[in-house]
Amino acid sequence: MDRRLRNRILIFLVLAAVVAFALVRLSGRQPVAKISAVSPIRENVVSSISSNGKVEPIAPFIVRAQLDTFIERISAVEGQAVKKGQLLLELNVKDAAAQLADARSKLLRAEDDLGAAQAGGRSDETAKTEGQLAAAIALRDRLQRNHDSLERLIAQQAATKDELAINDLDLAKAEAQVKQLTAVKQEFVHGVKLDANRTSLQVQQLRSLVAALEEKVRDGRIAAPADGTLYSLPAKPGDYVKVGDLLAEMADLHKVRVRAFIDEPELGGLEPGEPVRITWDALPNRTWMGKTQVIPKQVVARGARSVGELLCEVNNDKLELLPNINVSVRINSHERINVLTVPRGTVEAEGGQRFVFVVLRNALGVGKATLQKREIRVGIADATNYEVLSGLQEGEMVALPGDVDLKDGMPVRIVNTDASYIRGRSESN
Repeated sequence: MDRRLRNRILIFLVLAAVVAFALVRLSGRQPVAKISAVSPIRENVVSSISSNGKVEPIAPFIVRAQLDTFIERISAVEGQAVKKGQLLLELNVKDAAAQLADARSKLLRAEDDLGAAQAGGRSDETAKTEGQLAAAIALRDRLQRNHDSLERLIAQQAATKDELAINDLDLAKAEAQVKQLTAVKQEFVHGVKLDANRTSLQVQQLRSLVAALEEKVRDGRIAAPADGTLYSLPAKPGDYVKVGDLLAEMADLHKVRVRAFIDEPELGGLEPGEPVRITWDALPNRTWMGKTQVIPKQVVARGARSVGELLCEVNNDKLELLPNINVSVRINSHERINVLTVPRGTVEAEGGQRFVFVVLRNALGVGKATLQKREIRVGIADATNYEVLSGLQEGEMVALPGDVDLKDGMPVRIVNTDASYIRGRSESN
């Protein structure tokens, strides 16, 4: 082999060894981590609160037993749409009906007695008393006139003193009878007044009794108090019920209320009138829309949770949501249209501040870059993204979390810009 050619080959090998040694030293000093990165994109962000809740009627009518008795018959079925006044069920009120008939009979007699007492007594008794007194007065007056006439005749010697004595004896008897019958009349009048007072009180008591028994008989017929849906009918024919026992529940279910149980940390973001989305596992393909109505004013314990009870008004036109069912609640509290966003996983928190690792490309080679820790301001967030208010521009790239702990100034190699991740974010929103 030519000497000059051997020298050239030797020089080339030495240079190659030097370069290889340098590259090994460089790679040993500063290993390059492989990461994925993503660019901020513009999209709509909806900040929402998700929880569970229970459906309630807004203005329920609760029907309870008003007397202790048996259920005679039931004329409706649970879930039925009913009209105001429609018969729902009947209670056994035979005893009350019999008592009512007896009380009405006594009331009629008492009212008749009261009328007679207020008129001064019964006509036959009054006529008899007044007739006897009038006859006695007439006899006394006639004997008094005879007395006066006999005295004039005696003075004229036309009558004897014996005739006057006989007349005076009859006159004394007549006066005594008048006094006796006057006392009898006064006692009768006094008795009539006492009877009027006593009978008036008796009439009042009987009228109250009749009214109570009439109400009890009416309470035996349970009718719908308004138009609506009979959503609960626990009563069965033949059941014995006591005063206050639940017989039926009904309401207009075209609009219902959902009592949502919101965890304490999320209560601060609630406002009246925010849109609400309701789902129910029994009808997974249906969604009901409503709005927040009454914001919680206190926190209560619910199992292991501390929650506020948020009241939401929900449209239920097809009457599919039933009272007391458990539903899922999503409240869209804030919405931003076409704003710059980054995945929640790229944002870290430190000392009350938010920051990301921005990928700064350099000239070391294809795919090689350096990380820059940069503070950003974020707005609202949904389940996957943060709204970026400042600190990032469109076209920049931020590092995604992975197996490597990211640090400021760290050299990295971009192995995946994660376009599929970006598409997934867009589809999920």
